[in-house]
Amino acid sequence: MPKILLIEDDISFCKLLEKFLVKKAYDVTIAFSAAEARLAIKNESFDLILTDLRLPDSDGIGLMSEIKNDYPEIPVILMTGYSDVNTAVKAIKNGAADYISKPFNPDEVLLVITNALQLPKEEKETPVKEKKSNKKPAAVENEFVKGISTASKKLLDHIQLVSPTDMSVLIIGESGTGKEIIAKSIHQQSNRKNNNFIAVDCGAIPKELAASEFFGHLKGSFTGAISDKMGYFEAANGGTLFLDEIGNLSYENQIQLLRALQERKIKPVGSNKEINVDIRIITATNEDLREAVKNGDFREDLYHRINEFSIQSPSLKDREEDLMVFADYFLEKANQQLNKDIVGFSPEVVTIFQNYSWPGNLRELQNCVKRATLLSQGDFIQTDVLPAEFFQIQRSQSSGGNFSLSENEKEAIIHALSKAQNNKSEAAKLLKITRKTLYNKLKQYNID
Repeated sequence: MPKILLIEDDISFCKLLEKFLVKKAYDVTIAFSAAEARLAIKNESFDLILTDLRLPDSDGIGLMSEIKNDYPEIPVILMTGYSDVNTAVKAIKNGAADYISKPFNPDEVLLVITNALQLPKEEKETPVKEKKSNKKPAAVENEFVKGISTASKKLLDHIQLVSPTDMSVLIIGESGTGKEIIAKSIHQQSNRKNNNFIAVDCGAIPKELAASEFFGHLKGSFTGAISDKMGYFEAANGGTLFLDEIGNLSYENQIQLLRALQERKIKPVGSNKEINVDIRIITATNEDLREAVKNGDFREDLYHRINEFSIQSPSLKDREEDLMVFADYFLEKANQQLNKDIVGFSPEVVTIFQNYSWPGNLRELQNCVKRATLLSQGDFIQTDVLPAEFFQIQRSQSSGGNFSLSENEKEAIIHALSKAQNNKSEAAKLLKITRKTLYNKLKQYNID
């Protein structure tokens, strides 16, 4: 009977999940905090760890890193609210086996756990050092999908051109366009490919902890420093350091980063000893850093240091010819992840996909395809498994069309209410509006 450690501070939810897992023949131990979890791991051996992303005395990612350092063979699955999914995905590169977003679908929980427990033996036994090579979610693991659009071909040319050099690269693009995959592709085609690729979300680091995260710290150097910690710069030594959303760094942190990049030396917090580092820097942003420089929010000298070569990461609407190439790719990966065998997309779904604006870009497409794959019962993905937002604004294909925004909005609300079985809160979530806004619109359109 596989043993699972369940770490979750919501007691009622924790008990509910424990009951469900026990019923499915798992041996479950509960911890309501990171401290309890550390104690449990010392006293017992587990086949799998299931931890919430937010804990009262730690965050799930920090706790997961601790666990992966000491017990690299135990798969860790993160549980996360919808708003934290991006953070959870980024955690996968640090060794998480997978993540589950709340509210849970029971079948998906079991599939994710089963898949994590069935990881190949050699993958479970990968040494700690290699674990830092940042495992990606299976759907994009070590793969760069070559599109057929002009924008994709230009992107590929730029990647192939800059990869063999040691130039600092700034990747510019909207959220969800795959900037980290571009960075990973550059690393894999570089002379540093056999060394670590370390990815850092600059938006997730509190400014007070940035120096410790980047450069490491010695035990006792500040409250909470319970052991020596290696920073991202040292972990990436010989390889590539990818700094995502670099525009989110505070001005003080920008100065610290600039100094490290200029001198190629770092000093861990609490240490007098400098460490030489040989790293390549790749950064990414979804904002206009030139504007930030003009406004005094981003240092100009740092901007020029990280922008020896810039790459534009195109949005999905700029590479329309690639849409179904990516959709088919994500379907193939979702089939692998969810043990499904969906053949493809119905013609109606293809038309809806082509008429949709994809504000969340590739990330939204991947999530949509994975969800639709899970919900589909037949051989093809049909319109009934698509989210409500796909029906909000149907584009009129002819100039004589009499579609109006309000008519489509009304249809979308009715569709969402139907899907949510008339639950107003759930319908508002599906429509991505507040409950108050929904009530106003129900009144506006005379919907009972």
